[in-house]
Amino acid sequence: MDGDLSADAGVRDGTEVSAMRKVLLRIIPFAVVGMFISYIDRVNVGFAALEMNRDLGFSATVFGWGVSAFFVTLCLCEVPSNIMMKRFGARIWIARIMITWGIISGAMAFITGVKSFVFVRLLLGAAEAGFFPGIILFLTLWFPKEYRAKAMAFFVMALPVSNFIGSPISGALLETEGWLGLHGWQWLFLIEAAPAVVLGIFTLFWLPSTPKEAAWLTDQERDWLSERLDSEREQPAHVSVMGAWRIMFDPRILALALIYSGSVGCSYAMSYWQPQMIRALGLTNFQTGFVNAIPFGFAAVAMVLGARHSDRRQERLWHTALPFFVCALGLAACVGLTTLVPTVCALTVAVVGSYAVKAPLFALTAESLSEQASPVGIAQVCAIGNIAGLVCPLLIGWAKDASGSFSIGLLPMVALALIAAATTIVIGRSTVVSSSRPRLT
Repeated sequence: MDGDLSADAGVRDGTEVSAMRKVLLRIIPFAVVGMFISYIDRVNVGFAALEMNRDLGFSATVFGWGVSAFFVTLCLCEVPSNIMMKRFGARIWIARIMITWGIISGAMAFITGVKSFVFVRLLLGAAEAGFFPGIILFLTLWFPKEYRAKAMAFFVMALPVSNFIGSPISGALLETEGWLGLHGWQWLFLIEAAPAVVLGIFTLFWLPSTPKEAAWLTDQERDWLSERLDSEREQPAHVSVMGAWRIMFDPRILALALIYSGSVGCSYAMSYWQPQMIRALGLTNFQTGFVNAIPFGFAAVAMVLGARHSDRRQERLWHTALPFFVCALGLAACVGLTTLVPTVCALTVAVVGSYAVKAPLFALTAESLSEQASPVGIAQVCAIGNIAGLVCPLLIGWAKDASGSFSIGLLPMVALALIAAATTIVIGRSTVVSSSRPRLT
C-alpha cells in the first residue's frame, strides 16, 4: 500500500513539474511581452516630452495635465473592462485591448496642441483599461498559490524592464528628427505603437483563456492543474450588480487600493518625470536614455529576488511594507540633490522600492479574494490605486513651474509611500490577511 502511494505521489510530482514548466514557458513570456509593450506606450510620453514640449509650447503643468488625463479614463474603465473579460474570455478581450491601445498610441504622433494632447491621452486610458488587472486575474486562473507571487513578479518585472530597455530606444528615436518631415517624438510614438497591434492580432491565435483550453498540456497535466486550482478556491458564481458594488467598497478592497496607490504614484511619477530630471543635470537626449535605464535595471532584479523570497516564505506583508520604506528613503534623498551620481543613486533606491512592492502586493490581493470577487476586487484595487497616477505627475509639473525645481513635487510621494507602508502594517494586524481570515466573497 505504501509503495503504491509513493509511486502515485511520484507521478503526481512529475505531473506538477511538467505542467508548471509548460505553463510558465507559455503564459509568462506572453504576459511579460504584453506588459512590456503596454508600459512603453504608457510612459514613452515622458521621453517624447524632451522635444515635444518645446515644439508644441507645453509648460510643465500642461504636460502634467496631459499625463494625468490618461488615468481619468483608466480609473473609470478598469472595473467594467475586467467584468467584460470575464464575460468574453481572456483571449478575445486582451486582444481587443492591445489592438485599440496600439492604434490610439500611434495617434499621439499627430497631436497639435493641448486639446488634442489631452483628448488622445483620455482615449488611450480608456483603451488600455483592464489590461493590467486583467492579466493579474488571468494569472490567478493558471498558477496555484505557491507559484503566484513568482508568476506575478515575472509579469510586473516587465514594468522596470520596459524602462530599462525602452529608455535607450526612446532616446535614440528622438534622434530621427526630420525623417520624412516628422519630428523625432512623432517617430517615437509611431514606431513604439506598432508592436501592440501586432501582438493583439497574435493573441487571437495563441492565448487559451483557461487551462482546460490548453492543447499543449497533456490530459493528465490539465486534470492536475484544474484540480489544484479548484481546491484553492470556491466554484465560480455569478456576481450581481449589488454584489459588485459591495465588493468595490469593501474596507479590505479600499485598504489594498490605498496601498497600491503608493506604488502607482511613486513609480509613474518617476517614469514620466525622471527623464526630464536627469537631462536637467546637463545630459543629451541620447545620454539621458542610457542613464535613465540604470534605476530600472536594479528594480527588475530586486522584483524577482523579492518575489522568490516571498513565495518561499509564504509571507506577503513585510515583503510589501519594507519596499515602501525604501522608496520613501530614496525619494527623500533626491530632494536638494543637484549632481548626477548622487541623484541617480537616490533615484535607483526609490525606483527599486516602488517596483519591488508590486508582486507581493498583488499576491496578497489575490489571496484575499474569492473566485467570485476577484474580477471586480482586483480591478477596483487598480482603478482606485491609479488615481495616484493621475495626481502625482500633475503635482510634480505644478511644482516645477512654481519653483523651477522638481524637488518639492517629490515630497507628496514620500508621504504617500509612508502611508502605504503604514496601511500594510495595520492590515497585518487584522484578520484580513491572517491564515484563518474569511476571504471576501
